[in-house]
Amino acid sequence: MKSKTLKIVLALFALNSISLYLYFSSHPDHRRQPSTASAYSQPQHPLSVKPWPILPSYLPWSPNPHTKFRSCEAFFGNGFTHRVDPLQPAPEPHRKIIPGRGAAGGWFRCHYSETLRSSVCEGGRIRMIPEKIEMSHGGEKLESVIGRGETEELPNFEDGAFQIEVSDRSKRGKRMVDERFLNKFVEEGAIEKHTMQGLIRSIRLVDADEFICSKWIEEPAVLVTRFEYANMFHTVTDWYSAYVASRVTGLPNRPHLVFVDGHCEAPLEETWTALFSSLTYAKNFTGPVCFRHAVLAPLGYETALFKGLGQTVDCHGASAHDLWQNPDDHKTARLSEFGEMIRAAFGFPVDRHHIPKSDSGHNILFVRREDYLAHPRHGGKVQSRLSNEQQVFDSINGWASNHSECRLNVVNGLFAHMPMKEQVRAIQDASVIVGAHGAGLTHIVSASPKTVILEIISSEYRRPHFQLIAKWKGLEYHPIYLSGSHAEPPRVIDELSNILKGFGC
Repeated sequence: MKSKTLKIVLALFALNSISLYLYFSSHPDHRRQPSTASAYSQPQHPLSVKPWPILPSYLPWSPNPHTKFRSCEAFFGNGFTHRVDPLQPAPEPHRKIIPGRGAAGGWFRCHYSETLRSSVCEGGRIRMIPEKIEMSHGGEKLESVIGRGETEELPNFEDGAFQIEVSDRSKRGKRMVDERFLNKFVEEGAIEKHTMQGLIRSIRLVDADEFICSKWIEEPAVLVTRFEYANMFHTVTDWYSAYVASRVTGLPNRPHLVFVDGHCEAPLEETWTALFSSLTYAKNFTGPVCFRHAVLAPLGYETALFKGLGQTVDCHGASAHDLWQNPDDHKTARLSEFGEMIRAAFGFPVDRHHIPKSDSGHNILFVRREDYLAHPRHGGKVQSRLSNEQQVFDSINGWASNHSECRLNVVNGLFAHMPMKEQVRAIQDASVIVGAHGAGLTHIVSASPKTVILEIISSEYRRPHFQLIAKWKGLEYHPIYLSGSHAEPPRVIDELSNILKGFGC
């Protein structure tokens, strides 16, 4: 009897299994993503993101409406205090709900700085159509694009290259902002081709039926257009602009990065990749890509680092601890915070100034100028700023090897042939950084607080770039002004001897 009952149960189970198989094989899975052109792309799994590191010089980035005009905080941090909302989310009762996607309708706002006369803008439910951005592909090997013109690498945006989803059909096809908005909040200024202004000008509003995405970027992404992408100084201004934009908009983690330009691959990308969660060129996407949250970073030309070359930015570096206890409109810790961010991004400790360098001696880093191929329009030769550089280096090396008071290590800073991580390591380990005026000295943004800068300045290149960065970081700075481009080695060594006395040598 028990055997008969068991056979009946097994037979019923087999019959039920066959029935279920036949049912599901003849009925499409209702959860499967539709493949028709009019279907919505379902949100994909978010890409992995990197957390913000703990930085000793960090101060809160909460917007402060009381930030004074042209104060140090206005120049280097929370000066983006005037908020404008050209597109607000639709009120909840009128927002259309799309299965699997939540409420429809995007948004857009800008945070404007009266001091810098530029904006950090951000928006939600933004679609980028790469085919409507006219520029080279970007990210190619340098050798494969020799001779390519710069105009090919900078973006031209067709109408609708960027779109934002709205639930109000009466807005369909309209521009998001007018020229009056752009001229006030995204000023062209002295920039001949303001690509961020062009991007915002291209934004069109579309309804939910048109908002078709081949890919969704779920985590925040910062969109950046670079100009002088192979130059260290200008790239640092871009790094800083993207970092500030991320902080001003309160991003909880380090964002993804999208280059909205067609420049070829460059060594400086190693730092971009270290600083942010991922890096993609806009033209690397196939089909329309949609951003849940996109941030538009100001151009590097709009940072205090660049504007300080032509106007007075009267700021002095100070520790975050001192500024927390005694706020001062003429002091800043923001540039030190940024330098620590670069070091932390490469995995270096950011409290190394607490470790006595005398244990292993003092490193004297000589930043060299070398010939190298920088970009497709570069001849591979750099202009000499110190005609007897090798002689000066050899003299310092010989003097240091015979120095009896302290152990001195002279580091040959051949940065053009060193990975970016090793360049940052050399900077952070240096007690003294020596070099002729040149973009490589911009690395001093990552220098430790007690590092001393010695700049050798020829008569042709008396520019304030590195004196200003040292001032804004609170670093001790010494210039040697030349009547031409030849430096007498004894004069350089005398200056080094005086500097080392401050280290007890």
